[in-house]
Amino acid sequence: MTPSNQDGGPRSEAVKPVGLARTIFTYAVCILIAVVIAAGVRYFLIEPYRIPTGSMLPTIQLNDMVLANKLVYKVGGQPKRGDIVVFKDPTGEYPQLIKRVVATGGQTVDLQDGSVYVDGQKLDEAYTHGKPSAPLSGGQVSFPFKVPDGEIWVMGDNRTNSADSRVFGSVPVEAVYGRAWWTYWPLSHFGVLR
Repeated sequence: MTPSNQDGGPRSEAVKPVGLARTIFTYAVCILIAVVIAAGVRYFLIEPYRIPTGSMLPTIQLNDMVLANKLVYKVGGQPKRGDIVVFKDPTGEYPQLIKRVVATGGQTVDLQDGSVYVDGQKLDEAYTHGKPSAPLSGGQVSFPFKVPDGEIWVMGDNRTNSADSRVFGSVPVEAVYGRAWWTYWPLSHFGVLR
């Protein structure tokens, strides 16, 4: 039954206009919530990175923008062979580097005749497109190299032009920011990283 006024007709409720200050406050709160959510996603879940070098060619191009899953290693997972990881640059030349995990803690890496051996097994690395994996001049690493527990051995796919673990040694797992999994820019490179 519809409420009625004293004349017996339906009663209408007057809608009060919302003040300008309240509207501005509402928009400000919405924007603040959106910023907090975006910052939380970026800090805890997914972060974009620009690739500073050509060390991962042709898998990842110079200046490509990739997304890294930051949560994957925080919830108990560990980097494994084949993962493409973003980590703090041990040399300090760049804020971060991106390389492929070749070996993990406890494994032994050796370079022989242009190939990588892990625990005596020659790796099949199609992503290098036949580029040889040789020790780099100026590197302080001697082979065979046993990766300490809690660390990873990383190498760029562009083996003839990549300053990687052959130069700076293994990388502590705690220096890893996340696992790169998607290229989102430029659109011509859009897709899953392998």
